[in-house]
Amino acid sequence: MPTVLITGASKGIGRASAIAFANAGWDLLLVARSKSALDSLSQELKSRGVNIFFECIDLSDSNQINQGIKKLLDNGFIPSVLINNAGVAWTGELISMPIDKWNWLMQINLTSVFQICTCVVPLMRKKGGIIINLSSHAARNAFPEWGGYCVSKAALQSFTKCLAQEEKKFGIRACTLTLGSVNSNLWDSDTVKSDFDREAMLSVQHVASELLHLAQQPHSQLIEDITLMPSVGAL
Repeated sequence: MPTVLITGASKGIGRASAIAFANAGWDLLLVARSKSALDSLSQELKSRGVNIFFECIDLSDSNQINQGIKKLLDNGFIPSVLINNAGVAWTGELISMPIDKWNWLMQINLTSVFQICTCVVPLMRKKGGIIINLSSHAARNAFPEWGGYCVSKAALQSFTKCLAQEEKKFGIRACTLTLGSVNSNLWDSDTVKSDFDREAMLSVQHVASELLHLAQQPHSQLIEDITLMPSVGAL
């Protein structure tokens, strides 16, 4: 059975994706901060007959990542698909953004992806695979009071393109799934202030289905990016 590694797997898009991949017969390597949430999800999915391993890693702490990912991979399962889903946001004017919030945002949305790839990609080179990074239409647009988030996602888009060019000789593909507003836990965060209509947003299940679709593409084909937007457009 194929294996997928998903970050931010305890809730939102990550949790929905873990369920979708398990239902499709994939073995799971899951990363999130909450042990209780990962335990609960693992128990929920064990009846699917797939192997499930998880590791609690706080991606905002760069010192936890290498050791945590290496421990997760010690189980002997090497992912053919890596989904960097974990992400955060902060709303406010750029010039009033505290430096600790800037560093926190960049660490989770960008640097942790780099760190995880440095651990996982060398192992994926043996058999090839695909890296799917969750991006946002904010990478291509400027939204007032979302500047830090826009910058982090624009950098992630560039990182993904560069990684794809470097790793294609090893049979590894890299792409982005670019999303409009998704009705996820992001909007419940105390670092985000908005009054968007969440019922008009994409569902996490819809996003999970698209991730599975990307993961199932043949090795001879690369979809560099898919953009999903709510039918009402940008909220």
